[in-house]
Amino acid sequence: MTAVENLAALYREKIGAEIHVGDWLAIDQERIDAFAAATGDLQWIHTDPRRAAVESPYGATVAHGFLTLSLLPLLTESNAPGIFERNYPGMRLRVNYGLEKVRFPAPVVTGARIRARTVVTGVEEVAGGVQIACRITVEIEGGTKPACVAEQLFRLYP
Repeated sequence: MTAVENLAALYREKIGAEIHVGDWLAIDQERIDAFAAATGDLQWIHTDPRRAAVESPYGATVAHGFLTLSLLPLLTESNAPGIFERNYPGMRLRVNYGLEKVRFPAPVVTGARIRARTVVTGVEEVAGGVQIACRITVEIEGGTKPACVAEQLFRLYP
C-alpha cells in the first residue's frame, strides 16, 4: 500500500470517532479588540464594555463569530509541534481545503472559556493525496449550546 492508501485506511477506521479535545482557552477583551482592529469590525457589542453592559442582551461584550472560527488552528492544536508527524505518517504537506458549513449557535461572552472537539466525518482519496473531513465543535465552558460548529476539509499529500 502507498502512504496515501495507508493514511486513508487509518482515518476511515476513525470515522465517527472523536480524535481531539483541546485545552480551555479564555477569551479576553484584549483578544477581541485585536481581532476587531485587524478586521475592521468595531461594532460596539464587541468593543465597548460599558455600552454592552447596559444595552447588550448578554450584559457584556461578546467575541466575533469569525474570531472563534479563526481560533480553530489553536483550539485543535493542528499546528502544534510534532502533531503533524504523529497524526499523518508518510505525509509532508497539509492544506486547509475549506469549510462546508459553519454555524455560531451561542455567543462567547468576554471572559468565557472555550475548547474544541474534533470528530472525523469522512475520508476520501483525491488526486495525489487524501482528504479528511472533520466536524469541529467549539464548546463554551458551562454552556448548553456550542459557540461554533464547523465542517472542515483538509488535504494531505506525501
